[in-house]
Amino acid sequence: GEGRFTYCSGLGVKIDSIQYREGGGGHVVRQIPGQVTYAHVTLKYGVTDSREIWDWFMLGAQGSVERRNITVSVLSPDGSTPVINWNLINAWPKEWTAAPLDALSRDVLIASVTFAFDELKIGT
Repeated sequence: GEGRFTYCSGLGVKIDSIQYREGGGGHVVRQIPGQVTYAHVTLKYGVTDSREIWDWFMLGAQGSVERRNITVSVLSPDGSTPVINWNLINAWPKEWTAAPLDALSRDVLIASVTFAFDELKIGT
């Protein structure tokens, strides 16, 4: 499925640092890389003509989380050419909020959807 959103937040990664002191009476505290964590990504103000995101979210709400790879594309000013793609690996929707309903629209309006995921990759 596909949806268009006008706002994205949370694209980020953090590497924890682990401090240790070398033996031999040294007073220097060294830093080594530790656990890698990814922020949750929130997409806001979306529109789609598909119920796929909702149905995917409801699988998790019913206890059957389904992980998928999804791509968040930043589009050029013409609105059709991807400039950069962020690939969320093993993602699943953890929060979904509907936009106010419009009786004249046939599209599904999404105020926000938040994804948890295992890994973030950049692509073109």
